[in-house]
Amino acid sequence: MAITREEAREILDSMMETPALRAHVRSVEIVMEAYADKFGEDPERWAVTGLLHDADYEKWPEEHPKRIVTLLEERGETEIAHAINCHFTRWGFTCESPLDKALLACDELTGLIIAVARLRPNLLQDLTPKSVKKKLKDKAFARGVDRDEVIIGVELLGVDLTEHIGFIIEALRPHQDQVIVAK
Repeated sequence: MAITREEAREILDSMMETPALRAHVRSVEIVMEAYADKFGEDPERWAVTGLLHDADYEKWPEEHPKRIVTLLEERGETEIAHAINCHFTRWGFTCESPLDKALLACDELTGLIIAVARLRPNLLQDLTPKSVKKKLKDKAFARGVDRDEVIIGVELLGVDLTEHIGFIIEALRPHQDQVIVAK
């Protein structure tokens, strides 16, 4: 039986406490669910993938993502486990499925979009792709965001960068209070 979102949240709760990290995985959960709807995929599975992609990072950063991948594989969730292994290309896994490609394309960029939104008085409400693209070029801004991963993800997913940024912003807007936490 497929892992439910409720079960995924229980797993996440056992591994992650930091509000900023929890907001990050929530933002990726939201965007992945939106992309599943757009691509005619299973929104629940895609949301669970986004929710769990960094679940083990806080407690076991040196082992990330091995702990969560192992747990998922033991539960028979090989598709989700593979996507999580693919969300950073330097780990050497090949993105094959739309799920793999979407997670890679959304993870880093979602983090950058949230970082840009924090600079604005209206946060996500009036954020534009142009503002995000400007900050994407500024390597001194949000240094933890791997720009190469953003570009590779967008290319693999086969979407236009500007449209992709706009899609993520639109998906996150209604959930602004959940994905932008105080520093």
